[in-house]
This record gives sequence, C-alpha cells and structure tokens, in this order.
Amino acid sequence: MTLTALQHALAQFAVEREWEQFHTPKNLAMALAGESGELLEIFQWLTPEQSAQVMRDGERAVQVREEMADVLAYLLRLADVLGVDLEQALAEKIEKNRLKYPVHLARGKADKYTQLGG
Repeated sequence: MTLTALQHALAQFAVEREWEQFHTPKNLAMALAGESGELLEIFQWLTPEQSAQVMRDGERAVQVREEMADVLAYLLRLADVLGVDLEQALAEKIEKNRLKYPVHLARGKADKYTQLGG
C-alpha cells in the first residue's frame, strides 16, 4: 500500500468508529509521542550490540514491528488531519539536510551541522 492508501484506510477506520472527534492535532501528536516512547522502551536497557540484534528475538521482533506500526499510523493520521504531504515534506527535508551536511564535511561523523565547520 502507498502512504496515501494507508492514510485513507486509517481515516476510514476512524470514521467507522466516530473517532474523528478525538483525532485533533494535539491528541494525535500526543499519541505519536506515547507510541514512540513504547518503541523506545524496548531498546531502553539494551547495549548497542543487543539493539542491533533485536529482530532476531521473535517476541521482541513482534513488539518492535507493532510499535513501529503504531508510530507510523499516528504520524500518517496527523499528516492527514493537518493536510501535510509527507512524501513532499520528507523530500524537502532531505534536500535541506543535504545542504546542512555536505558529504565532504559530514562523512563518518555524527556531529551536528553547527559543529562541522566548513
């Protein structure tokens, strides 16, 4: 499914349950933050090595997929309610970051763009 098709499916899901009244930008942003927190909780006390292997654990892999789906669902719903074209927004953000993080300055570094010099 495309992002647009997923947004339509989520909107229909909300309409069928008369949940649009609850899907305000504030509520959706808060739900998105909450679901992001649930995803973070899975990784909270893992070492970097353990986190890289998390999908090899069947139970944890299911949890990760479900929490990621919840995050995406709320993000798509929020974008739909606010009229944000996420594909366009992301394309614009990638270009903005391309300018902020030139390859010759940023390759192999995790520094913030303000620390790269140039």
